Amino acid sequence: MRLKPVPDPPADLDALREYQRAVPLVPGDTDDCCARLRRRRDLPDRQTANDWLAFMRALDLVEETSRGFSRADAEPTPERVREGLREGVLLVPEALAALDDASPADPVTAADLFAATRDRVPRHDRARDPDWEATWRDRAARLLGWLALVDLAAPVGDDPDSPAAGTGYVAGDAR
Repeated sequence: MRLKPVPDPPADLDALREYQRAVPLVPGDTDDCCARLRRRRDLPDRQTANDWLAFMRALDLVEETSRGFSRADAEPTPERVREGLREGVLLVPEALAALDDASPADPVTAADLFAATRDRVPRHDRARDPDWEATWRDRAARLLGWLALVDLAAPVGDDPDSPAAGTGYVAGDAR
């Protein structure tokens, strides 16, 4: 099963490690884990914390047990994050295929990725969110940022060190 949440990518994997460390070693229920994430990472609301929890679960950095969530005994290495993205996050295979077809002259933007995956957005998300297109366009930008964080994508353009929604991407060195 692939998970939908894609939080804003951190500046580096050390920051991701801090998010992982905010999850308890001893399993706790979702509310407790979200409250702890909010406190330790200064997150604005429970939904953002829940998204981080789900996302880290997709990356195999957090485990879900019958007693709740706990921190996995795994480091967020580039390889682990790449594998987690490939295997556990919705629309990553489509993003990687688009990046493979991209070139510096015709890079993939968040708008391009959204257009390519628009039909794959779950129906219930479309029905529940009147502004689902903007939501999923933003998600596409965050997803490209995560892929760039672990060298599956490389930003191209005027300022490749500052990925933004309008930034284009091509396949990265780790692809």
